[in-house]
Amino acid sequence: MKYRIEKNTVQETLILPLYSRKLCTELYPNLYRDETAVRLIDEIDYDFSEAEKNSRSLMQRFGALEVAMRQNDLAFEVQEYLKTHPCAAVVNLGCGLDNTGRACDNGRCKIYNLDFPDVIALRQQLLPAGEREQNIPCDLKDPAWFDKIDASGGAVFFASGVFYYFLTEQVKALVQAMADAFPGSMLVFDPANRTAVKMIAKTWLRTAKIKDVGAYFAVSDAERELSPWDSRLQVSSKGYMLGYNDLKDPSVSGFFRFLAKVGDNGMKMQIVKIRFGGKL
Repeated sequence: MKYRIEKNTVQETLILPLYSRKLCTELYPNLYRDETAVRLIDEIDYDFSEAEKNSRSLMQRFGALEVAMRQNDLAFEVQEYLKTHPCAAVVNLGCGLDNTGRACDNGRCKIYNLDFPDVIALRQQLLPAGEREQNIPCDLKDPAWFDKIDASGGAVFFASGVFYYFLTEQVKALVQAMADAFPGSMLVFDPANRTAVKMIAKTWLRTAKIKDVGAYFAVSDAERELSPWDSRLQVSSKGYMLGYNDLKDPSVSGFFRFLAKVGDNGMKMQIVKIRFGGKL
């Protein structure tokens, strides 16, 4: 039995990133694999014809490569943290139908998937929590969820495509609160500069009738801009297209490698890593 998703619902907003991860798996099999996305697309009753049509365009295929690199980079940082904190909490902020936490499972960590209640309701249907895993309905901006995370063995938090839709002050407040609540932990996420954020959020902001694009979170120089938020923050960053992988794979054209350089250097598409000082 397939799970039906209707048009023009909140659940529909989860389809595009899910389809992108499936497309990445098909286009760049040597670089990225998400078997969960492939399986879920097959289990969902939804008209994918428009997504399939769009997937033939050059920029859509480059967008899929961006998704692949971002997810790989975040997973790399999670796995690196788990090498020194094997019993840590792995926390997917704004998880949607992403299964990165489970893909990084070392058999000892605790996995938490956080998102709005309606999203978690769908996730429970399609991706019910497994062993050492919890799907937690919440608003990320409300720190009440902090109490549900067992960070006694450390914690690594990651957010994929989430903070673009936060105001700068909201991200700052969240980071400062996390520094208080989770000393010794780490937050990894994917910001970009103001130009890129305007492009990413253009349609969403127009729909929401929001004019002050400048108030939304954007970063050009992560260490310089974010370190002053709190003395306990240890900030570093890498370009997320070429910072972790040279993309010299037969599936990636020279033109896409050029676009990747533009993304990393011109748009400042990056993976930012913030370590929260203090003992566990």
